[in-house]
Amino acid sequence: MALNGKVALITGGSRGIGRAITLKLASEGADVIINFFRKRGTAESTAETARSQGVTAHIIKANLAEPEKIDRMFTEIENMFGRLDILVNNAASGVARTAMELDFDAWDWTMNVNARAALLCTQRAARLMRNGGVIVNISSLGSRLVMPIYTAVGVSKAALEALTRYLAIELAPLGIRVNAIAAGPVETEALKLYTTDPGIPQQMVTSTPAGRMVQPEDVTNVVAFLCSDAASMIRGQIIIVDGGASLTSLGYTPPGDKGAQSAST
Repeated sequence: MALNGKVALITGGSRGIGRAITLKLASEGADVIINFFRKRGTAESTAETARSQGVTAHIIKANLAEPEKIDRMFTEIENMFGRLDILVNNAASGVARTAMELDFDAWDWTMNVNARAALLCTQRAARLMRNGGVIVNISSLGSRLVMPIYTAVGVSKAALEALTRYLAIELAPLGIRVNAIAAGPVETEALKLYTTDPGIPQQMVTSTPAGRMVQPEDVTNVVAFLCSDAASMIRGQIIIVDGGASLTSLGYTPPGDKGAQSAST
């Protein structure tokens, strides 16, 4: 259990990729703090599953688009645990529109949750990482590949990746390692928000050299590795987990063209 005794906060940690990360870190011995926003029942269920692995699991409701809620969350963490060893900035949201369809509110909401919240959480987490720590940011291939109706999310993820590099240098003297994971399309419910295909687009499978889509566990295995001492010399890197999809053409065609399809994490 490589993370035995560590305290980890996973934002958006109750479902989808976040849930898988929470349970993976718990299986490695970490006590987990599960941030959620809307579905308390889902968060409680994830916490119960984590506790069955013999660790402490605590849930905190907080809308990360509101800085004051972030402050309250970290005050609660400090009061309850006294420290933090791992922060996984996984929470994400966004509006599925093309660039020309984006309005002020959609842009701000997406940037605030996906990029600003990661910065604010890191600022607070660093104060609790008195003996060093690990920060892992969850990005996506949309940060560098153009996908339909993914503009706001893609740009916010690009900002998150740039932030990862700056934080890796700034926090290194404090013994805090910062990296990010850019995942290809992951087979979760969230994927359906960014595709017009009612099922999983076959293109996402056929365009992946690995012959299958990325599963949440593919991402969590890398998260666990980056949180371990074995990754101590990896700093400021964006680790791509996509089965080789980014090495090939995704067959993207502009919105409005016949046959246009989309992909997202």
